[in-house]
Amino acid sequence: MLPKFSHLRPATLREALAALDASDARIHGGGTDLVGCLRDRVFTTERVVSLSAIPELRGIAATGDGGLRIGATATLTEIAGHPAIADRFTAIADAARVVASPQLRNQGTIAGNLCQKPRCWYYRGDFHCLRKGGELCYAYEGENQHHCIFGGDLCYIVHPSDTAPALAALGAVCRVSSASATRSVPVDRLHVPPSVDPRRETVLEPDEVVTELVLPAPPAGLRSSYLKIRSRNAWDFALAGVALALVFDGDIVRSARVFLSGAAPVPWRSTAVEAAITGQALDAATIAAAASAAVAGAEPLSGNAYKLALFEGLVAGQLEAIRG
Repeated sequence: MLPKFSHLRPATLREALAALDASDARIHGGGTDLVGCLRDRVFTTERVVSLSAIPELRGIAATGDGGLRIGATATLTEIAGHPAIADRFTAIADAARVVASPQLRNQGTIAGNLCQKPRCWYYRGDFHCLRKGGELCYAYEGENQHHCIFGGDLCYIVHPSDTAPALAALGAVCRVSSASATRSVPVDRLHVPPSVDPRRETVLEPDEVVTELVLPAPPAGLRSSYLKIRSRNAWDFALAGVALALVFDGDIVRSARVFLSGAAPVPWRSTAVEAAITGQALDAATIAAAASAAVAGAEPLSGNAYKLALFEGLVAGQLEAIRG
């Protein structure tokens, strides 16, 4: 059963920001994560502020410099089916297309997918874990087959978003507003690793709202993709995933941005894979080196060493696909 709360549906962004500034409130975008968190008592709130009636937070449109602007409440279905995204920012369309189920993609928003809470069963269950203010991460010595192999300092969650690695790989920037200020946060700096603060997922303050995502114009020669491996071919979160944004000069990879999902408490940038392929043609030797680099330095837990082979195979397969 959901706890009691008041519900506010402002018509403008200014009204929404004023409501967040004046009260201990939670933002409601699509609600696909919010409702579950309230039901499971991950957190409580006295007020929910809906963003669904604010026109300026919607839409997908080209920018004057050849980039793209995606409104914070654009749904994952809209993003997956948008022709400009599919053609020029393919990794984002790939990622939006594999989130959850069709019903949830119809409701879920891009900003909500970026800012969702962890899916760790200890965090979502009746455990006073470190992330909820306790002293232990129960996954470290418990059931951890879905947990992280990188970056697991103190808390061993994996970040649940599919779109975050794709957006980070393509250099997307979040525009963030409060009642008193506006700022820009690159997606690859949005999420907070547990080594910095094990009780926060993002750098956003309680009174701040993501209003839009801005993608720079894709450079000539850009190819991008996203693929994840999951237990079932619907609903499930990534056991392993990879977002690629590679700029080719003929057959040579001139620059690369590679982010992993299902690997770490934040979208995990694999600088080792980037180094293995930059300046190289994607021949068999380079791809094999990149696959090995994908798991260099990994620290699997007792139940998730299988992820090493998943990431090696996934990176190799995606590099073979993108070179074509």
